[in-house]
Amino acid sequence: MSTNNTLLVPRIESRIQVIRGLRVMIDVDLATLYGVQTKRLNEQVKRNRDRFPSDFLFQLTLDEKAEVVANCDHLQNLKFSKTLPFAFTEHGAIQAANVLASSQAVEMGIYVVRAFVQLRQSLSANVDVAKRLADLEMKTESLEMSHDTFSRNTRLQLRQLLDAVRELTTPPEPPKRPIGFLTHEDKVAPKSSKTIKEKKSP
Repeated sequence: MSTNNTLLVPRIESRIQVIRGLRVMIDVDLATLYGVQTKRLNEQVKRNRDRFPSDFLFQLTLDEKAEVVANCDHLQNLKFSKTLPFAFTEHGAIQAANVLASSQAVEMGIYVVRAFVQLRQSLSANVDVAKRLADLEMKTESLEMSHDTFSRNTRLQLRQLLDAVRELTTPPEPPKRPIGFLTHEDKVAPKSSKTIKEKKSP
């Protein structure tokens, strides 16, 4: 079976899911790629169970199955299946091709491995880009904080300078009348001075 790698690998990538923190393919998808029924694939796996340790293969729980059905439109039929599907990791998918031993399974197994590898490289590149963006963001924030501090200090110094200039250019206010009641001496003093002035005049 000859298939264009550039078209097939992205298609396989779209069937790879992350469950329990592992990138896996569900038995239905793997069986379709290998050209066998899901039942036959799982029968071969059961006959060779010792070749599929837990890091190669695991069975989904009810909750995991429900999540897969909810997230994958092409797996809606799993909702009506009474059995819980199996999930194959990259090594499990290779082993499944080996135990099936058909020409299609062997050929497609190569593409499955390429899809896993390409996805892993893509994710690694994305992590590197994300790290670089995070570093750049931190540097930018640091520059902004430095700029803000400089701006705040400059504004404060300018305000202090303007206040000082304003104080120097503002004329002093006239003395205000003291607050409170006038004493008897304060009331008598003006009269006395007025009387003296009147006596001096002819």
